[in-house]
Amino acid sequence: MPVARRTDAVLLLVALVWGSSYLAAKTATVVLPVLVVLFARYAISALACGALVGARRRTRPRTRPRTRPRTRPRTRPWTRAEIRVGSLLGVTQAAVLVLETYGVAHTSAANAGLIISLTIVLTPLMDRTGGRPGMPVTFFLAAGLCVLAVGLLISGTGLHAPRLGDGLMLAAAVVRAGHVALVGRLTTGRRVDPLHLTTAQTVVGSVLFLPPAVAHLPDLARSSATTWTQLIYLALFCSVFAFLAQTWAVQRTSASRASLLLGTEPIWAVAVGIVLGGERLTPWAFLGAVLMITGTYWGQSVERAHRAAGRTAKDDPAGRPMTPAGT
Repeated sequence: MPVARRTDAVLLLVALVWGSSYLAAKTATVVLPVLVVLFARYAISALACGALVGARRRTRPRTRPRTRPRTRPRTRPWTRAEIRVGSLLGVTQAAVLVLETYGVAHTSAANAGLIISLTIVLTPLMDRTGGRPGMPVTFFLAAGLCVLAVGLLISGTGLHAPRLGDGLMLAAAVVRAGHVALVGRLTTGRRVDPLHLTTAQTVVGSVLFLPPAVAHLPDLARSSATTWTQLIYLALFCSVFAFLAQTWAVQRTSASRASLLLGTEPIWAVAVGIVLGGERLTPWAFLGAVLMITGTYWGQSVERAHRAAGRTAKDDPAGRPMTPAGT
């Protein structure tokens, strides 16, 4: 398989995994408290990241002393910046997952995946990395379309007060946008190891969620094989694999293409919720889903063009792709 197609396949797989995470989290919270689910997800992720760090430290590149000098190990020691930044991002990421997981526990997986995609249009409003000028009017039109979509999604079968889960997912989208903007501000132009950052974040999350989960650890240990499968899937696939695969793929394609493929996450969330979760979209919610996907893709294209114009003026040389998730 050509490298370009393999890279596209990996990015689509990441989007699919993230889209399916909402149904997995919703199902797990039916049998376990939310904070216990989060502790298990973080703890398993931390163990996996620690194993990856340890395995990488033991790995040495094969050398041929007669033809070339001995090379340095592939890894380098942790830096204070990685620990400091990873710890701070661990706190903000934990805040996102608290809102997200409580939200999906009180709404449908399809709604959760669609509402969280608001991150795509909220992030550029918070991200001032590189000193880019304000967004064009068309971006705010796209954002307005997304806001209208949220109104239709939370209305369900008609106008009524927003459900708790939808409100929490809306709050999660705002906090996640701030988290993504903070990631850009703290990592742009710095030499940081993605695996080190991920490990630090998972350790911080495990520590934060351990105290409220202690009383329920016996329930966690007695959970069924199905529940443990969901927890392991959330930790290893939706967290560790998705982040590392995204990093690998983004290094091998353009930011615009990566952003486009990763932006299919809400589509997968709806598909998984309907096909595997048995959820249904009312006509109002279906219209909201169409408007949300249209608005996020429109806003994404406007932001990419604006960022490209900024790079020609030496703004934001990193050109990071925007993603709605990455948990």
